[in-house]
Amino acid sequence: MPASYGDETLEYSAVRDGGAGLIDLSSRGRLRVSGSEAISFLNGLITNDMKTLAEHHWMPAVFPNVQGRLIASVRVIRLSDEVEKKHPVFLIDTEPASHEVVLKTIGRFTLAGDFHVADISEATVQLSIQGTNAAAIASAVLGPAVQELGRDGVQEVSWKQAAVTVIRGTHTGEDGFDLIMETSRAAELWESLIRAGARPVGHDAGNILRLEAGIAVFGRDMDETNVVTETNLDHAISYTKGCYLGQEIIIRIKHRGHVAKKLTGLLLDKQVQIEAGAIISSPEGKEIGRVTSATFSPRLKTTIGLGYVRYEYLSAGTAVNIETGDGVSAARVHDLPFVGNAN
Repeated sequence: MPASYGDETLEYSAVRDGGAGLIDLSSRGRLRVSGSEAISFLNGLITNDMKTLAEHHWMPAVFPNVQGRLIASVRVIRLSDEVEKKHPVFLIDTEPASHEVVLKTIGRFTLAGDFHVADISEATVQLSIQGTNAAAIASAVLGPAVQELGRDGVQEVSWKQAAVTVIRGTHTGEDGFDLIMETSRAAELWESLIRAGARPVGHDAGNILRLEAGIAVFGRDMDETNVVTETNLDHAISYTKGCYLGQEIIIRIKHRGHVAKKLTGLLLDKQVQIEAGAIISSPEGKEIGRVTSATFSPRLKTTIGLGYVRYEYLSAGTAVNIETGDGVSAARVHDLPFVGNAN
């Protein structure tokens, strides 16, 4: 994905101001998982409950390690069950930085039972339409039925005799649809979406949109040093399912009441330059956290960021200070998302 397709402002506006942006997410990992034991194997490795995931739906989940620390944040998509054997088929959508570790984690179980894993990342593309007009554009190109998908809905459609998996979900806090299909037809679908009114969105505008939506990125806002419950991914955890890797630590923290620090939003009083790793301090000068990502928000007309803040300072509106290139700037803790709804 290029930094921009020519005008970052127009790319941002296409998503935020009533239009639709087209984002190439093909750098993400896509793993196809199937077999009669797919549910039981996956349930032992991730935080959410695969037994509750119905055909043609998706759910967020986390792969933790045995210490309850995060190794990947993913979407698990349940496709149509196998026709003959009626076995479930899943697609695991991973961030680029965690693709290999997820493949390695689940791949080692392929010889342990009826559990099959295929990395289809290179053979497929993943395009995403985001914005108020996303549903209208998706239906114009792929057929009106896609508009009927729920927020966690999945549909497998045929477009010009090519199979397309349509996933309703957001990467920007706006309405959106991810489209996954074989690589050989990608350029044709891309052009069809542009003709229908979508504007290509580059990395820079996409980063602003995802930060406004409060969406953390693995390797930047969270990594294997973070306990899962620090990363603001509570919606990806089931506290009622059976045992899984790292469950004991995650449950123990929940029963204890809270983590020592947690990822949250930071709203600056003005536009300033903030580097990742900048110190967050209390008004009294006590270090209470670190910034992970920051950008200028066109919608809020000031700098915003994500960062880990100690529990006692997490309440929305709490005044904090952040180190910047100009010294120290005033900020306030802000609930996520800043804009839209990222779930």
